[in-house]
Amino acid sequence: MVDIPRVLGPGWQRWPFVLRLLAENVSRCASAHDRRRMVGAIRDWITDRSSTVEIGFTPGRLLMHDTTSTPALVDMAAMRDRLARGGRDPASMSPSLPVEISVDHSLAVEVYGRKDAAGLNVREEVRRNRERYRFLKWAAREMGNVHINPPGTGIMHTINLEQLATVVETRGGSGHRTVHPDMMLGTDSHTPMINGLGVLGWGIGGLEAETVMFGMPTSLQIPDVVGVELHGRLRPGVMATDLALVVTERLRSLGVTGAFVEFHGPGVTTLTVGERAAVANMAPEFGATTGYFPVDEQVLRYLTLTGRSHQHIDLVEAYCRKAGLWGDPDATPEYTRTVRIDMDAISTSAAGPQRPQDHLPISAIPAALANHPAPCPGADRERDLPTHPVALASITSCTNTTDPRMLIAAGLLARRAREYGLVPKRWVKTSLAPGSPAAASYLQRAGLSEDLSETGFDIVGFGCATCIGNSGPLTPEIERAQARGGVRPVAILSGNRNFPGRVHPDLDTGFLMSPPMVVAYALAGDADQDLTREPITVRNGREIGLADLWPSHEEIDELLSVALDAQDFGREFRSAARNRAWEAVDAPPGARFPWDPRSTVLRPPPFAEDRVGAPSGTFAAHPLLVLGDDVTTDHISPASAIPRESFVADFLVERGEDRDDLNVFASRRGNWEVMVRGAFYNHALTNRLAPEAPTAHTVHAPSGETVTVWEAAQRYSAEGTPVVIIAGERFGTGSSRDWAAKAQKLLGVRAVIARSFERIHRTNLIGMGILPLVRTGPASDGLDRVASGDRVEVPVAEIMAGPDADMRVRVVTVSGGQEDVSVSLAVETASEREILAKGGVVPSLMERLEPEGGAPSAGP
Repeated sequence: MVDIPRVLGPGWQRWPFVLRLLAENVSRCASAHDRRRMVGAIRDWITDRSSTVEIGFTPGRLLMHDTTSTPALVDMAAMRDRLARGGRDPASMSPSLPVEISVDHSLAVEVYGRKDAAGLNVREEVRRNRERYRFLKWAAREMGNVHINPPGTGIMHTINLEQLATVVETRGGSGHRTVHPDMMLGTDSHTPMINGLGVLGWGIGGLEAETVMFGMPTSLQIPDVVGVELHGRLRPGVMATDLALVVTERLRSLGVTGAFVEFHGPGVTTLTVGERAAVANMAPEFGATTGYFPVDEQVLRYLTLTGRSHQHIDLVEAYCRKAGLWGDPDATPEYTRTVRIDMDAISTSAAGPQRPQDHLPISAIPAALANHPAPCPGADRERDLPTHPVALASITSCTNTTDPRMLIAAGLLARRAREYGLVPKRWVKTSLAPGSPAAASYLQRAGLSEDLSETGFDIVGFGCATCIGNSGPLTPEIERAQARGGVRPVAILSGNRNFPGRVHPDLDTGFLMSPPMVVAYALAGDADQDLTREPITVRNGREIGLADLWPSHEEIDELLSVALDAQDFGREFRSAARNRAWEAVDAPPGARFPWDPRSTVLRPPPFAEDRVGAPSGTFAAHPLLVLGDDVTTDHISPASAIPRESFVADFLVERGEDRDDLNVFASRRGNWEVMVRGAFYNHALTNRLAPEAPTAHTVHAPSGETVTVWEAAQRYSAEGTPVVIIAGERFGTGSSRDWAAKAQKLLGVRAVIARSFERIHRTNLIGMGILPLVRTGPASDGLDRVASGDRVEVPVAEIMAGPDADMRVRVVTVSGGQEDVSVSLAVETASEREILAKGGVVPSLMERLEPEGGAPSAGP
């Protein structure tokens, strides 16, 4: 056991818990030379409460979901082929640490509003994704350390909380047992949800994960740590969702990108782990790397609630107290910055209509929607359909379904609605997709399953579903009205993101809110309604409003006390893992995967053969796209349904696919040809080079023709012309989607020049050998005025070789004018700079695995 107080020295209590954990990790995992340097730098952090020193973090395990693991494992399968052709053992391309994969991102809400919806949806899921699942099962069998949690077992972050996380790990036998904190990384930006249990973990991109799989520590600069001091307690009726949305708004406005956030203060002890997890889950939305809550009595209660053994719970408490990791509400660690939040001032709220940080009271939703009118206000609408009908009302995502309290609250509101005879409006598509199969048991025991069913909220499955864009088709009423243009439908969900087109490609407005509020809006059917003042409906002359339906604090507590059984969590998880449809999927034998050249799902990517480093010298590039602020990874590489009338659909249909059964973009992440064509396919994205062009189109400068982004990239490549992308603030916000970087690489993008980058997307760009350049000059510069035909000259050699001082790129206009624009290379560590210099992660990995001088020999 690492003695953290001894490592940090006198006054060790001054260090934030996250830095104590990093000190423990470095002390245990780093080499002697690196250990002295890194621990010394963590000690020195306290002087300025900031540092620029790089350290290495070695996780004990890696967590992935099916749509991030598929492309990573496809990369590895293709690299196995390359090793085999070079005379090396392909099996050497296998993870060296435990990799848990959860098949949770492929459940689609095809069937809803009926008791058998969950079984029907999972059968359809396996049918649609059988080829990809066959590949995953091959990887689990042929690559050591890979374990698959099959469809129906829940959402990865809920599984992590309920099943995988130990809080404290033990190694070795009774005579030589070592004890240390459970620390991990995940290829999903919401991995920090586990911070609610006192486990340090955060999200990384799939490309960075490929290096971690092979035992390479992930490098990071010792972070700034922002302390969020919580006071008071949530008032009755206020949910953890409401706190999470307030925290998201406050921290996003403060600017915490790249920082670690740690919660402290007397209010922390009033929050259960379920409530803490809802807040920590939103770390990527508020821009931070973590949202950490230290281990305390609430953690022990949660471990008991979810069926962990008494012996292990005693170990967690004893170790954390002895190691200096036990949370104390009166402790006052020193932080880089501190924010105070009074929880008793928080009220029922929402976020939207297009960003999760745009927090607003429920009463302000109509005013927010006034800025998003119907496209054709005078067009005919369906009978009694409002201008802003609720198209989707979905209790979804790990964020707000992992906490039993919020599902019980939703069920109680449904019960009260049922007593009044209320049902959702006919045009509302309702769904309930909990993060854990245990939810079915405790809702049944509480007597709420029937109430939820009668109000349209039957369980549709246990997976991400609507939150990740797998919402399935909208109701016929909404589709017809939307085609006429007289309505602007709205998504209401208990998820974590509401970017335009994320939950459904035809919905560009949506609001995040708590599960009981989702039920209330399903009953109202009109998003343009102030439910704090207006009745949900009128029955027999009586107005029935939100106050008539909202459950009391005491009601929720009473039902929780009878509904929860610690045995549910393990028993239902094990039962769900015995998925017959999954077990029927076969896996091919052999160390090399047998690719099918006709497949539209799995194709070895061309960058698996990359051998070149970063571009050198100076290149002059055409802008492929010029974009504004808040371009998310959903804009760059969508995950939602593939539109049947799109050039991507045409490509698939030409290869034998059914236009009415194309599945979602996420299901095709093993096929680079689909993913590169789907890049930037989002109706809400505006390309300033061609603002009136169709979706995912741009101008090919030499010809002046407007063509698809893919076709333009192909033409530039044939002409030997590099391309760049120009963007504004927060480029790459959202999911840890490595295809958002891979697609840009395959489009020939050599640099992205943006006002700022989100952390994970920045590292993914580096992982593909693409230069992330930050515009450091005035608010308006020459890149804002770039037009088709202009070029951007990028002095790569100077940028790569120089210190972190400002460099310049030059805009050369088609008329011959010139303007220099200040930029800096957005790298934080020497490791990132080295990966860029080698051309990305794949060349870096292959350099380690191939023979010296290692050109592969010819072969099949």
